Amino acid sequence: MTETTTGVGGRTRSRRGTYIAVGIVAGVVAVAVAAGLILSGVLWPNRVFAAALPVRGVDVSSYQGRIDWPVLSRQGVDFAIIKATEGSGDEDERFEANWRDARASGLIVGAYHFLSFDSSAERQAQNIFRTVPADAGTLPVTVDVELYGDYLSAPPSRERVQAVLDPLLDQLEKHYGRPAILYATGTAYDRYLRGAYRDNPIWYRSVVLPPMIPDGRRWTFWQYSDRERLAGYDGDESFIDMDAFGGSRQALETLLQPTGQ
Repeated sequence: MTETTTGVGGRTRSRRGTYIAVGIVAGVVAVAVAAGLILSGVLWPNRVFAAALPVRGVDVSSYQGRIDWPVLSRQGVDFAIIKATEGSGDEDERFEANWRDARASGLIVGAYHFLSFDSSAERQAQNIFRTVPADAGTLPVTVDVELYGDYLSAPPSRERVQAVLDPLLDQLEKHYGRPAILYATGTAYDRYLRGAYRDNPIWYRSVVLPPMIPDGRRWTFWQYSDRERLAGYDGDESFIDMDAFGGSRQALETLLQPTGQ
């Protein structure tokens, strides 16, 4: 008859296996809880890193609804970058009110344009010029370069994007008197901006950890969170994007546009 070992050694091996299984389950649960807290905006690792940066702001669109800018500006906000336009004909319905009221609250303001890969640079430039005032003391216009719609699964070539982006940037600089800011996700930066556009300040999206730009370039603005909750807005979107500037308030002011064109 073959005997089964039930001595101390067997129990030890059994206990060790149990501990490993319990540890794996606990790890999975901890990851799931952390993920849930991040998605709900309760836990956000980048807040720790961004806390060391003294100049911070928000970026907003009509999704935040009507904004009480005096309330919002009192929550550690120094600047606001406001959606103005998209493509060749779309204007954000809240842009005019947001631009006016954010400036009146004492914030440094700027506008952003969502780049279309399908509209000409000339038509997109005219849409921006019609919408965004060339006001002295405001930030340069931002061009938001990111994939959207069907392009998420079938990205356009770098050559196609640059055929629109390059002449648009030239026209914006001539009109507003400063090189435009370029906003990009990590994917878009790597595909379309890497190694180029050295005169344009970079606004980089990295919402989990601090930015590590692929070509080693330093960022000027950093979008560090898209899950912040602040008082002062009532739109369908309950979260608001938070951004940091990579320098002092005085350094931020050196970017501001000169006398209106």
